[in-house]
Amino acid sequence: MSTDEERLAQLGYKQELHRRLSGFSNFAVSFSIISILAGAITSYGIAMKAGGPIAITLGWLFVGVMVTFVALAMAEVCSAYPTAGALYWWAAALAKRNKPAWAWFIGWFNFLGEVAVTAAIDFGAAITTAAFLSLTFGLEVTALSTFGIFLVIIVVHGLLNTFGVNLVRILSDVSAWWHLVGVAVIVGILVVVPDQHKPISEVFTEVYNATGFTFAGAGVYAVLMGLLMAQYTYTGYDASAHVAEETHDAANAAPRGIVMSVVVSVIAGFVLLVAITWSITDYEGALGTDLGLPPAQIFIDAVGHDLGVFLLFICMVAQWFCGMASVTANSRMSYAFARDDAIPGSRIWKRVNPRTGTPTNSIWLCVTLSTILVLPSLWNTVAYAAATSIAVIGLYIAYVGPVLLRRLSTDFRPGPWNLGKWSAPIGWIAIVWVGVICVLFVLPPTSPITAETFNYTIVAVAVVLGAAAIWWFASARKWFTGPKQNLLEKAAHGEPTD
Repeated sequence: MSTDEERLAQLGYKQELHRRLSGFSNFAVSFSIISILAGAITSYGIAMKAGGPIAITLGWLFVGVMVTFVALAMAEVCSAYPTAGALYWWAAALAKRNKPAWAWFIGWFNFLGEVAVTAAIDFGAAITTAAFLSLTFGLEVTALSTFGIFLVIIVVHGLLNTFGVNLVRILSDVSAWWHLVGVAVIVGILVVVPDQHKPISEVFTEVYNATGFTFAGAGVYAVLMGLLMAQYTYTGYDASAHVAEETHDAANAAPRGIVMSVVVSVIAGFVLLVAITWSITDYEGALGTDLGLPPAQIFIDAVGHDLGVFLLFICMVAQWFCGMASVTANSRMSYAFARDDAIPGSRIWKRVNPRTGTPTNSIWLCVTLSTILVLPSLWNTVAYAAATSIAVIGLYIAYVGPVLLRRLSTDFRPGPWNLGKWSAPIGWIAIVWVGVICVLFVLPPTSPITAETFNYTIVAVAVVLGAAAIWWFASARKWFTGPKQNLLEKAAHGEPTD
């Protein structure tokens, strides 16, 4: 057996998924899901409205630094436990007491976050695609047309992950380069072509508040609300951990993938956002554009119709790559959770296609649930913002749970990739920051508060937490024992384990 398979066997699992990913491919999956050309573009309007340029540029840098602390703390745990179960598996391994309960609740928050981020990414891609089709073919952008485009995108991503396994791996590598080169092209054009630019000082200092709040300090409140753009974009880097069982030298490559995907995104995203914000010529016009995507209008205003459409095309393709990678990571988490019998119908969702070595049924479970989450967009215009908040809170609770347990554990054995003496301060900063955003992003983002503008994030999180708690106390605590070691199960049933 290879070292990877030996380590997986020590953790109690037989190698079932095929190890096809290099260290770069592992990085590429997380970098593609973070996708500065997806999250930062599709949620740009959130920060334009709440906070303005200062929230877009300096807010991006501030959140990026804090997220880097979270990524570093997660990566250290990942190196010790390189398994597809990732976050909830780590929680079970690190908890001193109530191991199954920790695994159960962390797993469900991770599951909620993964589904929400997939929904938000592909719906964001649909918004961008609708804007592109409107500019090129005159498509009328409506809630129904956008939802129809979303369906096409997410079904294609499901089909690719089902039948084009090797192609997905290649496209993930291509995606990383597309993002880096694409950012360079967009920045270069926005710097050189426009006849005029916004004063550079305003790019970093101007505050804009269109939230409707007018109380003393409303500008500061707006800036804090605008941080959602950056925090939402910096999600999904746990993908490097979820595909660890498909990665060579996983104990080193997976944690490096987590950290480097965030660090590269912080730097490249900052350059991109400064260039876009510097190019704004009509702030109000871009914010109220009929295209439904402020950056698209900014591109058109700054460099003309044809070149602006070309820049939008770069973003559209990047977002398509991003959604494809998100479905990959989402299905791996679902497969691992089902492997431990934590999802209704686990017997179905944990099946691995023997030909492709992928969890085909889990792929379509994720596609279906993400589609259900996007359905309200047909009636409610705030559905996208709600999906982004749900993704942020669901994922970051799952991210920081194992970090907290690692800090409370006295017998944690670090893997080959570790933080040494910096482990404790980095871990505690990560924990405090996640606590802050969990409060911040359930607050009302706009005023007046109505049925259409209400922040449904707290409702969605409460429903998942409540349902998981009810199920746990009513039934699951009697039979859910945490991660199940399938290597031992196969041996008990007389099946070959080599």
